[in-house]
Amino acid sequence: MIHNAPYIFGYKKYWAHRFGPAPELPMSRAEMDALGWDACDIILVTGDAYVDHPSFGMAVIGRVLEAQGFRVGIISQPDWQSADDFRKLGQPKLFFGVTGGNMDSMVNRYTSDKKIRSNDAYTANGEAGKRPDRAVNVYSHRCREAFKNVPIVIGGIEASLRRIAHYDYWSDKVRKSILLDSKADLLVYGNAERQVVEIAHRLAKGESIHDLKGIRGTVHFVKQVPQGWIEKDSTHFDQPGAAIVHQNPYQEMPSCESAPTSADTGLADNEKVIQFKPIANKNRAQTVIRLPDYDAVKDDPILYAHASRVMHGETNPGNARALIQRHDNREVWINPPPLPLTTPEMDGVFDLPYSRLPHTGYGKANIPAFEMIQHSVLIMRGCFGGCSFCSITEHEGRIIQNRSEDSIIREIEAIRDTSPNFTGNISDLGGPTANMWRLACKDPKIEASCRKPSCVYPGICQNLNTDQTPLVKLYRRARALPGIKKIFIASGLRYDIAVETPEYVKELVSHHVGGYLKIAPEHTEHGPLSKMMKPGMGTYDRFKQMFDKYSKEAGKEQYLIPYFIAAHPGTEDKDMLNLALWLKRNGFRADQVQAFLPSPMSIATAMYHSGKDTLHKIGRNVPDIPIPRSTKQRKLHKAFLRYHDPKNWPLLREALKEMGRADLIGNGKQHLVPSFQPKTDAEPVNKPAKAQTFKTKHTGFDNANNKHEQRRKHTPRSNQSGQGAPKRSEKRR
Repeated sequence: MIHNAPYIFGYKKYWAHRFGPAPELPMSRAEMDALGWDACDIILVTGDAYVDHPSFGMAVIGRVLEAQGFRVGIISQPDWQSADDFRKLGQPKLFFGVTGGNMDSMVNRYTSDKKIRSNDAYTANGEAGKRPDRAVNVYSHRCREAFKNVPIVIGGIEASLRRIAHYDYWSDKVRKSILLDSKADLLVYGNAERQVVEIAHRLAKGESIHDLKGIRGTVHFVKQVPQGWIEKDSTHFDQPGAAIVHQNPYQEMPSCESAPTSADTGLADNEKVIQFKPIANKNRAQTVIRLPDYDAVKDDPILYAHASRVMHGETNPGNARALIQRHDNREVWINPPPLPLTTPEMDGVFDLPYSRLPHTGYGKANIPAFEMIQHSVLIMRGCFGGCSFCSITEHEGRIIQNRSEDSIIREIEAIRDTSPNFTGNISDLGGPTANMWRLACKDPKIEASCRKPSCVYPGICQNLNTDQTPLVKLYRRARALPGIKKIFIASGLRYDIAVETPEYVKELVSHHVGGYLKIAPEHTEHGPLSKMMKPGMGTYDRFKQMFDKYSKEAGKEQYLIPYFIAAHPGTEDKDMLNLALWLKRNGFRADQVQAFLPSPMSIATAMYHSGKDTLHKIGRNVPDIPIPRSTKQRKLHKAFLRYHDPKNWPLLREALKEMGRADLIGNGKQHLVPSFQPKTDAEPVNKPAKAQTFKTKHTGFDNANNKHEQRRKHTPRSNQSGQGAPKRSEKRR
């Protein structure tokens, strides 16, 4: 069961609360002087421009700490070539909090083809190059250089997804936990309000950073497994044993009243029979699972995949156990995930005195990420979809954390009354997923004990409440507010859940779609869909029928714009061909496409690295799955998504011939690509009106109010000691 946690706003305030809230958190000594501060208690270092908005992690963590009475300063996008910028606010009294920003710095800087991006949405005027590669490591080293004895706490999406030994796509190797590479003292992962509040208060009382053990959602070093803990060894693959049927889907271990013998299983006498040793629930909180050592997983992709499966099995805060992994001569201890914030706590976080604007030091500079989300409202965090390529679950968790209806309405009114350029349109009411607000397991006991990776795959769990009528009521109340002209829903929509409440689909289509609604089937073929943990196209067809019906009833001409991903693990060339044929039949042309990007720690990344289906039991004799790994094949898969682009026709013709599908080359309607090649690179003239850009995704996450390495049209991803990014980040990483 999930145990109670201290109310995050229930701590006795630190003495500095007498200064009151700052109009904006200071970024210079002059601003500190104006506030009457002689020093900062906590300094947050971030790779993003500082925007005092609840979609940005450093703002949320900063305001939450300020509400506890601490003086919080911001060092935004410092010059990392020396320690000078890290000294500009002086020495913090308690600790440095370091984050790469709302996105992993490598995802922020590089495309899925490992090319440097030409802009950065989280920087003033979109300027690229304002943060280093592996920003958390670099910033932490500079903080240590600036003030040797000041504790360093790292967090945000970059730290969160690199908390254990992880495959790094950009270096094509398994790297150590970022806690070692950064030389930080403590790592916080996931939504970080609970962790940072406890850390700040305990340090303020005089405790050492090295004494802060056992805080949920943190990672630290230990010399050995503490006395009184039960260590469960999971450093090897399961060996052959008797098949034992689970008695119920929520039972952690099968019954072992009679242990099998070698004679029972037909094994030779010298072969070991694995006997399950169930751990009583009362000992669960004192059980730690030993993962394979870093030295083992860095050279063995199959063992890495096994470690990934074990780690992903311990993500439910209701039943997760601690993990331990040796790195050389050091032991990295990963505590269970943080407990989700309650609705009053979520309301408290969003009711803090944000200016909702970029820091005044940026003048009139445009910060693209802010422009995208300034008039959007985050209504929830988390996602129980469990898509294997997405990092939202690993960062924010599967349990939905909801704001109250009143809190959401208050924020809409604040936007209306205070935003200098508000025109009456709310760009989004959403989160990592638009329509998961207030959805949860019907039984809290089942929710606390469930170990399923997804509540909606391969089908919707019978224990999941899918009633979206509360969301319908919220939409109606919000759009009835004076001064509100239109409320759009721009976050990613789970259409497989939406169809369970036709009234919701009707409300959405009739009032909250601006001509086009973007949804993400991701693929049309079973092979890749089964590795993504996404529903089949039958559900898409059902939703489209409802969408078209209600659009017609509303007298509106509206279109669905589906997003697809190329080169995902489990995808073969024929799968992409079939997807291209589906696109052509349905008149879709993608202006931009995205290939799968293996983000740290995701399930699909373990597939990519190991070549195995990590959604099932791992073994050396388990069949391999297709992995589009080569540059040529990844380019081909993207070309299938842009079958209409003349630049791709030579590559597609060659591939179609090799696949024995030369019948698809020709100049008729039944052909995929023409037999001729134009002399110019001009796009064909007759481009269907439905043709739109498919959304790309990155997966990033955030902490304090995540919306998630990124899947919602406005999904805030991770930042600060675990906070969120602006909404239009996408969930794919």
